[in-house]
Amino acid sequence: MTSGQIGNVDLVKQLNSAAVYRLIDQEGPISRIQVADVSQLAPASVTKITRQLLAHGLIKEVAQQASTGGRRAISLTTEVEPFHSIAVRIGRDYLHYSLVDLGGTVLADGSAEFHYEHQGELLEGLISHLKVFLEENREILMNFIAIGIVLPGLVNPETGIVEYMPNTDIDSLELADKVREQFKVECFVGNDIRGRALAEHYFGASRDCQDSILVSVHRGTGSGIIVNGQVFLGFNRNVGEIGHIQIDPLGEQCQCGNFGCLETVASNPAVISRIKKLIARGYNSSLAGLEVITMRDVCEHALKGDELAKESLVRVGNMLGKAIAITVNLFNPQKIVIAGDITLARDIIFPAIQKNVETQSLKDFHKDLPIVASELESQPTMGAFAMIKRAMLNGALLQKLLEDE
Repeated sequence: MTSGQIGNVDLVKQLNSAAVYRLIDQEGPISRIQVADVSQLAPASVTKITRQLLAHGLIKEVAQQASTGGRRAISLTTEVEPFHSIAVRIGRDYLHYSLVDLGGTVLADGSAEFHYEHQGELLEGLISHLKVFLEENREILMNFIAIGIVLPGLVNPETGIVEYMPNTDIDSLELADKVREQFKVECFVGNDIRGRALAEHYFGASRDCQDSILVSVHRGTGSGIIVNGQVFLGFNRNVGEIGHIQIDPLGEQCQCGNFGCLETVASNPAVISRIKKLIARGYNSSLAGLEVITMRDVCEHALKGDELAKESLVRVGNMLGKAIAITVNLFNPQKIVIAGDITLARDIIFPAIQKNVETQSLKDFHKDLPIVASELESQPTMGAFAMIKRAMLNGALLQKLLEDE
């Protein structure tokens, strides 16, 4: 009974500290009185928590607010520059890693080819690369507080256990624990698309709304759903597989075993494969002269007037629009964010998406619904940093820092 009560006290302490820190981070500069009013915590509790946050250097007092009579209030804002973390994106054959401060400013970047099939290869390779990266940046590294990792596959973000990764034998890999043991800092692990959706909510295209859907078109097609400012997760922590909505029952077989999934027509490999087949059949295209065709090439040639490239992108937009319309009917989001190289040709693709959303979703749901491009396309590790940011705002990491003396 006693241990349960202690656990509850600790949880309340964490939630209260998080509520105060979150307000200062998101609304600052803000006074202690305003924090107490908005959080509905007792002024004495706010004073105690802010004193603790100040002692640990996590917040700072800034210029006084204009007086409205009586004692002038001192404003509080978060301190971000001295606190550093590493954000990592693991791709199917690459690694991106960044040194980031708590404000999301990238201080150093690195990347490497990274091939793995087995659990041991992934873990050993990741740790080795991170050790080198840390050593290279030792002179600018300040308070090292966390590592965030995003990757393709099925992840439990609460435990940091990777339950599945495509094209590997990985099964129940305790990645967060292993990295935590190695580097002696907190580690947070999540799915790459869900992390990207959260990053857009914190720092990017959807930071002005609480409900949004990110659709990512890359090697596959996936989505991340933000509901009331939180990543929407299902029973097994895997929600948003928009790429496996059946678009064409007579279409090609998908790697999932079904036929005609969105991913078989609206992913980079699918688009490029179709273009190559049509060129081989005699279709004229300025892409025919290229030894290797990328999605960036398709977009650039389409914008210059190549008919095959343009038709291919309109087709992708139509297919994406059909699938997005389904998600709009289900979730009624405030904004749709599209990520991937296809956004280079947004003037071609977005009208096709818009048209299908408007004809296949409820009018009240798609009325004034913005469809916009990702703002974080050039920052591949921000999804991983979003894991760390969330842990500060919900108190999981914040409480650990407050406990450290």
